[in-house]
Amino acid sequence: MKQLLQNLRTGVTEVAEVPAPTATRGTLVIQTRASLISAGTERMLIEFSKAGLIGKAKAQPEKVRQVLDKIRADGLLPTLEAVFNRLDEPLPLGYCNAGVVLECGVRSAECGMRNGDFRPGDRVVSNGPHAEIVAVPRNLCAKIPDHVTDEQAVFTVLGSIGLQGVRLLQPTLGERFVVYGLGLIGLVGVQFLRAHGCAVLGVDLNAERLVLAEQLGAETVNAGAGGDPVVAVNAWTNGMGADGVLITASAKTDEIVHQSAQACRKRGRIVLVGVVGMNLRRSDFYEKELSFQVSCSYGPGRYDERYEQGGQDYPLPFVRWTAQRNFQAVLDLLASGGLQVDKLITHRYPVAEAARAYATVGSDPNALAVILQYPSEVRRDTRLVVRESTSAPSGRAVLGVLGAGNYAKLILLPALAKTTADLKYVCDLNGAAAAPLVRKFRAGQAVTDYRLVLQDPAVNAVLIVVGHQLHARFVCEALRAGKHVFVEKPLAMNLEELRQIVRTRAELSDDGYQLSGDRLSVNGGPERGAGSREQGAQRTDDGGDSPLVPRHSPLLMVGFNRRFSPHTQRLRELLAGRSEPLAMTMTINAGFVPPEHWVHDPVRGGGRIIGEACHFIDLMVCLAGSPVRTVAAVMMEKGTATREDKMSMVLGFEDGSVGTVNYFANGSKAYPKERLEVFSEGRVARLENFRRTVGFGFKRFRSFQTWRQDKGHAAEFAAFVKRVAEGGGPLIPLAELVNVTLASFAAMTAARERRIVSIREEYAGKW
Repeated sequence: MKQLLQNLRTGVTEVAEVPAPTATRGTLVIQTRASLISAGTERMLIEFSKAGLIGKAKAQPEKVRQVLDKIRADGLLPTLEAVFNRLDEPLPLGYCNAGVVLECGVRSAECGMRNGDFRPGDRVVSNGPHAEIVAVPRNLCAKIPDHVTDEQAVFTVLGSIGLQGVRLLQPTLGERFVVYGLGLIGLVGVQFLRAHGCAVLGVDLNAERLVLAEQLGAETVNAGAGGDPVVAVNAWTNGMGADGVLITASAKTDEIVHQSAQACRKRGRIVLVGVVGMNLRRSDFYEKELSFQVSCSYGPGRYDERYEQGGQDYPLPFVRWTAQRNFQAVLDLLASGGLQVDKLITHRYPVAEAARAYATVGSDPNALAVILQYPSEVRRDTRLVVRESTSAPSGRAVLGVLGAGNYAKLILLPALAKTTADLKYVCDLNGAAAAPLVRKFRAGQAVTDYRLVLQDPAVNAVLIVVGHQLHARFVCEALRAGKHVFVEKPLAMNLEELRQIVRTRAELSDDGYQLSGDRLSVNGGPERGAGSREQGAQRTDDGGDSPLVPRHSPLLMVGFNRRFSPHTQRLRELLAGRSEPLAMTMTINAGFVPPEHWVHDPVRGGGRIIGEACHFIDLMVCLAGSPVRTVAAVMMEKGTATREDKMSMVLGFEDGSVGTVNYFANGSKAYPKERLEVFSEGRVARLENFRRTVGFGFKRFRSFQTWRQDKGHAAEFAAFVKRVAEGGGPLIPLAELVNVTLASFAAMTAARERRIVSIREEYAGKW
């Protein structure tokens, strides 16, 4: 299918071929009939993408500060690489869509519909992008009334932005309001205010838009011809001043807010919907006690993942107008004739000519509503073949990647490109994310249905880099499909998920893995971690030991990349042959993540300790060559919305080693993220952000430095690809993966219950 994408680095707008989306829980798959180009928002994106690096920096000065902090912490080259990769992302354009429902995903328990349930064949509006087929959460869709055309309906989402701004103004019958900026949102805002029984004065630079506003019942001021909005408002209100101002303009100047304040009466209201300069003058607001508010998109629920993705509605008695209910209100007004949009349409283009449509938006000052039209028949194919695969020679890794997010894009796929693997699939629900990666990294196919990957007998390994809540499910399905599995951390988010993984691995393997009580055993005896010398074990490439696994048994690997770093390997060499336990301290300057972010969601992310701190537990297990025995932990109690990401954990190991992991999210971005100190036999080794290792008291060793930060990703994926191709035992023993995962669970239990948790005793009998 075709979808419109914008490259932020090159400025190229293209109609790209991408795989069609599939229905997931709580979503609707919709075949688009028409979509509306938002001249303001989308023009800004295109102008930003076409600007040079200096222009982009000027447009987002706050991002420049973040880049400078990252350079100080991680170095110049990794930072520039990350910036260019980000800019190279194809950005889907559009958010005003009307079409017909093709398929309804299964509803979650919370996802009851307020405007009647959706069924295939229903005509609906949504905030889907410019694409022939879109998948959109149910709460961001609404049914189109019978007498509203598709072209009228595409104004719904954009109209809801204006409606939400008007609701915040709280207009009452007979009041007088100024609408500053008469683009699409401004012109529908005029009509909403008129529907409330209010008088409206419109301000703009474009004479044709002023004429439209007059036809819709507003008086106007031509600021482009020298008209003074403040003087005009004073005359219009007999010197009283306007009751409020709705700012829908897009400009860099601060003068618009200043003039709006001057035009208001005492205790007037100003609501900003557009994008203007906001260096507010205190005197403007102090003298009149004005209120100023910025409106957020379509209304309550927007940007709330529980509402959008989870399908949880806000209760109507307490939140009368949500995003979806605003959609329905706009549609009802269109159906009744109270909102007129036909006269706002200036251009129509078939979607194949979208680039020409955007050229019109950028060059024609009189272009207003530009409609994209779509073919009535669209092939719904969930795969896009970019390169026809030839039969891979035996002894080669043939891979399928599930997930096309930032980790896959910035770390996983660049590392795999340097190996001998045949990358056959990149799968993501968002076909617009998967397709460009397939082209960039010369993979075979982009798909949106992961079952296509698991069902392909040519694929012998699957790499899972999707949301944390899907890790355990996809690991089990991939193992049952006979695939070797790499899964990015965490392996599981709770004990039940971990139990399912271990049982699946044991059922499908003939390498002797068994569950016995609370212990994982191999060949009838307890499996030990790295450093063991059990009978039947062989040395692995990473320097550890693991049970001998027949080639046809499925590998299970977790993305604990730091143990593969050359710095970690050097530390292991320095500590080899020690005669006493280690004392280790690791400090992680994790960085602030907002409380509403998905990583804090116990269902989707599992929290930052289970989701990320497991990395550092694994690093200590690797260095000690011994599993974690006990865990004690304490987290910040007061003064913070998120407690667990400000935590100290003390780990006791079976060999007597101790380790402290300080995971803090309240530090400076300019400070390095990770620092490790290891004390042993009168010696100290200090690892600084995986760029430099310094030794104190070691014979013939003072320091080791890499030319850039190296957290081991490249070596990790190279080792996994080689093991898949050549066979051999696991890179990390399963018992070690289980132990690290249980230790992360134990850290949360220890912090919440304020006690020391014994891994063996805590999880005895729970398998």
